[in-house]
Amino acid sequence: MRRVVKVVFVSLVLTGMIAGCKKGEEHPVTNMPQQMPAAPMGQMPQQMPAQPMGQAPGQMPLQSPMPPHGDSAGMGQMPPNGAPKVQRTIVVPEVVKGKWSKVVLNVADKGSNKSGEYTVKLKSEFKIPNTDLKIKVGDFLPDFRMNGNTLTSASDQPNNPAVNVEVFEGGKSIFKGWLYAKFPSAHPFEHPKYAITLKEGLKS
Repeated sequence: MRRVVKVVFVSLVLTGMIAGCKKGEEHPVTNMPQQMPAAPMGQMPQQMPAQPMGQAPGQMPLQSPMPPHGDSAGMGQMPPNGAPKVQRTIVVPEVVKGKWSKVVLNVADKGSNKSGEYTVKLKSEFKIPNTDLKIKVGDFLPDFRMNGNTLTSASDQPNNPAVNVEVFEGGKSIFKGWLYAKFPSAHPFEHPKYAITLKEGLKS
């Protein structure tokens, strides 16, 4: 009797082992796909900086004809956030020298809304009638551009006219900078009563 029980027990064990092997064959283990290592907690994964649209990789941005911030080279305005002034040099190209002799300035009285136009020679001083203001006119650049720390003209054409002026009130200098015909709101002459803007330059 014991032998019969033993034989039956062995048969059941073998049957279970065979069934387990077949079950394992029916459900093979698949390899998990490899993944990139996760970035440390609290740290964003590194990404390549995006290239500006319309610009080839490694290409330097083009300089803008918009006027720069003021400095001691005649811009007259303090840079933002109290940054130190930048020394810039004014260079009048040979193609421009001697061809432009005057500028037309517009002076407006903010209180009466009256304005007048005055033609002033370059490198001269002009006393605005019925005011305590005097304007000292310097260089005129018909096509104002900034090239590094140099202020110059890209051509002899009035594409971006600008004139360097200094304004005095009661003998005291209150403004030293550039007036731009096409950008009158860029670093303008600020005064509670008067506004001074550049209309155009005149050739000799």
